[in-house]
Amino acid sequence: MSILEVIILAIVEGITEFLPISSTGHMIIVSTLMGIQQDPFVKVFEVCIQFGAILAVVVLYFKRFFKDFKFYQTLLVGFIPTGILGLLLKKHIDRLLENVEVVAFSLLMGGIVLLFIDRLFSSDEKDDKTEVDYKTAFWIGTIQAISMIPGVSRSAATIIGGLTQKLTRKTAAEFSFFLAVPTMFAATAKSLLDQRDLLMESLDKLWLLALGNAIAFVVAYFAMNVFVSFLNRNGFKVFGYYRIALGITILTLLYMGVPIKIVD
Repeated sequence: MSILEVIILAIVEGITEFLPISSTGHMIIVSTLMGIQQDPFVKVFEVCIQFGAILAVVVLYFKRFFKDFKFYQTLLVGFIPTGILGLLLKKHIDRLLENVEVVAFSLLMGGIVLLFIDRLFSSDEKDDKTEVDYKTAFWIGTIQAISMIPGVSRSAATIIGGLTQKLTRKTAAEFSFFLAVPTMFAATAKSLLDQRDLLMESLDKLWLLALGNAIAFVVAYFAMNVFVSFLNRNGFKVFGYYRIALGITILTLLYMGVPIKIVD
């Protein structure tokens, strides 16, 4: 990978990780459009730069992570469904990650859902919950498991899951950020452990990984601030239209014979 490719992928990760538009989908699309060969290091890189994004959550919400032990218990309860299903379905998930058509359809269908979310959950937020209990956390974690299908968006799934439990938009979005920490940390740690020999072969690989994480951290930090404010004012509709447009564009290119695919 070149430094320019690292910078672009890290920016994409930082912007899309916490928006309801699918970071995995965008990473796959951008990497294939740039013609980046999916060698073992690239696959590790695309997973491990999530660490920079989750570090941004910890820094931005520093006080929440040192508030009380119940906070961590709630995150653990929310993480359990995805953790279990992730282990059981790993082979199937890996196959889906290499199918751009799946990404496109997921973006399209998810976009249609987002068009109606504001109308479905349009109650006065003054009556909604601002705290996440164990039952709510488990439900959100269960919904999060759907996002293992590339293109669905972990952020969209968890926020919608929170809204179904009468959380305010702000609380649902912030819990989505928090739940990303154990979920993405587990994925990053496993990838690093599996490919530790590869990463230790060259200092250049470690340098590129460090650069990617640093950029993803900075971009994600500002993206989260902007997203929460935007969501409170404007809702989900604009994200729905974006996903639909992107999904249709990808499907059109595929059916025209443009080779948008993962290169092994």
